[in-house]
Amino acid sequence: MAKRVKGFRFASTHAGIKRDEQPDLGLIVAEAPATAAAVFTRNRVVAAPVRLSRTTLRRNQGKVSAVVVNSGNANACTGAAGLADARLMAALTAEELGVNKRNVLVASTGVIGERLPMEAIELGIEEVARRPLVGGFDGFADSILTTDAGRKVAARKVDVGGQRVTLLGCTKGAGMIAPNMATTLSFVMTDARVGRAALDRSLHGSVTRTYNAITVDGDTSTNDMVLVLASGAAGNRALSSKDQRLFDRALEDLLDELAHKLMHGGEGVHHVVAVEVTGAKSERAAQRIARAVANSPLVKTAIAGGDPNWGRVISAAGNAGVPLNPDRLDLWFDNVQLVASGERVADSAAEKRAAGVMKRPNYALRLDLNAGIARGRYLACDLSHEYVTINADYRT
Repeated sequence: MAKRVKGFRFASTHAGIKRDEQPDLGLIVAEAPATAAAVFTRNRVVAAPVRLSRTTLRRNQGKVSAVVVNSGNANACTGAAGLADARLMAALTAEELGVNKRNVLVASTGVIGERLPMEAIELGIEEVARRPLVGGFDGFADSILTTDAGRKVAARKVDVGGQRVTLLGCTKGAGMIAPNMATTLSFVMTDARVGRAALDRSLHGSVTRTYNAITVDGDTSTNDMVLVLASGAAGNRALSSKDQRLFDRALEDLLDELAHKLMHGGEGVHHVVAVEVTGAKSERAAQRIARAVANSPLVKTAIAGGDPNWGRVISAAGNAGVPLNPDRLDLWFDNVQLVASGERVADSAAEKRAAGVMKRPNYALRLDLNAGIARGRYLACDLSHEYVTINADYRT
């Protein structure tokens, strides 16, 4: 996998925010101001770095010279002091790099409700700003992690505008993952020359079908952010409509891979299940039903136990707030049908075969409403004992 992308450098260090010796401060440096597009959490409790970065992008017309990220502390629910700390992180980074602080974004992830250790962060920023490397991407990808088992990265190359361009991305997240504009801290860098409006449309469309179609535990974080930066260093000509479609497809494909890695790396996750709803009257209806099934604690615990309890799936679908005819529902666990026209199938061995399907790390639950042609899809996972253990003492 390519770990370099023209126009960007990366750095990371252990500043002392985390108790262990793992990297907890990372930096992205654009060699010239990059075009940026981002989506942020829709949680009404918003962390200071999200408030700052959202405002920064609105005021600077989407131009970014650097992004400074810390893990181990979310800087959320910290009041005016927390916002001042986020602003200081941007100002310190700008000063060290010699760039305008209005072009510096800030992101944080970790424990909610605690002030950042700013003395340690100041020393960390001084360190990373003095040694950003073209090949420092892996270290940066490690620096954004919290309870993740390991780094999550992906890359794509695509020919557009007469040049081969690179997209390189990393993500973090293992808990507090649910669809609502963004579900994680995620960063994608590309050397393609893409206009801001086109980049924004591409990101929003891609997020809808990838990051906003996954759920580990139904909780959207206070700090969620997905950011795409385009340096233009590949030197491609302006993108035609065909080129733009190719770029959009590459971005969505990359984000889809990262979203799958988020699911497989979720806290206590052993099974990733595609909830596919077909035969709906509209895509919106299909998505609402798929989300209701994917978020259902009873469905998720059945997945954890390998129990083909089809009644839980049907019940969750009925709770989605979408009109449906229960006498038309068909349900499959992969290729094993358990429900036909709203009733248990006559095959007495079907549930045993479905239990075999549920031992796989990946499979699908497919629910056909038989009411139209629209479809929807969410990625779900099990809710296991390990998830409870991790989150029962997350702070202690």
